[in-house]
Amino acid sequence: MDYETLLQLLASMIRLGVPLLLACLAGLFSERSGIFDIGLEGKMLVGAFMAGAIAFVSGSAWVGLAASIGISILFGLIHGVASITFHGNQLISGVAVNFLASGLTVLVGQSWFGLGGRTPALEDTARFEPITLPFAGSLAGVPVLGPFYAEVISGQTILAYTAFAAVPISWWVLYRSRFGLRLRAVGENPAAVDTAGISVVRLRFTAVIITGLLCGIAGAYLATSAPSAGFGKEMTAGKGFIALAALIFAKWRPWQALGATMLFGLLEAISIRFPDLSIGPVALPVQAMQSAPYLLTVIILAGFVGRAIPPRAGGEPYIKER
Repeated sequence: MDYETLLQLLASMIRLGVPLLLACLAGLFSERSGIFDIGLEGKMLVGAFMAGAIAFVSGSAWVGLAASIGISILFGLIHGVASITFHGNQLISGVAVNFLASGLTVLVGQSWFGLGGRTPALEDTARFEPITLPFAGSLAGVPVLGPFYAEVISGQTILAYTAFAAVPISWWVLYRSRFGLRLRAVGENPAAVDTAGISVVRLRFTAVIITGLLCGIAGAYLATSAPSAGFGKEMTAGKGFIALAALIFAKWRPWQALGATMLFGLLEAISIRFPDLSIGPVALPVQAMQSAPYLLTVIILAGFVGRAIPPRAGGEPYIKER
């Protein structure tokens, strides 16, 4: 593999890993507060649909992004009401969100555009264009680091840079702010937080809203930042579940989440770039390469779910004693 191919592979890794990173951080906030959220997939999907549809109608990717965030937060609040207010089963609520998003995106998409659930392709200001960072052109001739900066770091969209900026911000919020301390505490011992006079319900709903915000950005990235921008039926393709696996692999920590999601992105990039990869005399079938990210998901869940310790109050509704 030459250096140019490696750079192209790394650039693809970032493009494929960004939505996973955003969804993983979304699940991080939710689960740190004690709310398990299998509905990441559904929130990303409905966000992607709204981003594609509204961006096409309005001609503005920013309006599409706002619509994506809004609908994703709404779906997050549905999950919050079911699991926080009415103390429902969080897993069932998350699955219901996924089914609701899957059905509504096809039904509404067909009603609006008549394209089998797809939206028309996005062009010009209806999509986010890659950004060329300062000095990318002049540094391209510098050996090794110049091409890496020009072709991998530069040339991403504003939403990709937002995703990477969200990692240190999430770390600071969770580990250096009073809100983060309380959020982590409510995921471990909500009764103690309640005894201290802090609202468990408010903290958990805040986490659910942050989850919706990040899932909305992830959905908008899928629909408005890809080379062929636009919404396609079931375009999330299990990314929400892969993000959950990455979250377990990262042991619910932001910086580790970055590494885990980029690993998944790299595997998917390899499967796309080398569909007929051979290991010595053995030629791997195309299906083996395409299934690599999902196979890694199963391996991680089987190998790490017993070792990674989730928040102790995760998945359990908090009922205040009277």
